[in-house]
Amino acid sequence: MTVGANRIVPAIAIPHPLGNPALTHEEEKALRRKLIDKALKALSTEVTEQTIFE
Repeated sequence: MTVGANRIVPAIAIPHPLGNPALTHEEEKALRRKLIDKALKALSTEVTEQTIFE
């Protein structure tokens, strides 16, 4: 929120924004799919102020 982005999709961590190296391949794929789905929802949602998509 401090950088002023209108749409915020929380991820795992700064060094691993789209994944978690501790997960198995299948779990990693499911996690990435979930994050991408949230990002697509954020892009398709009209916002007028900073919005966090949980």
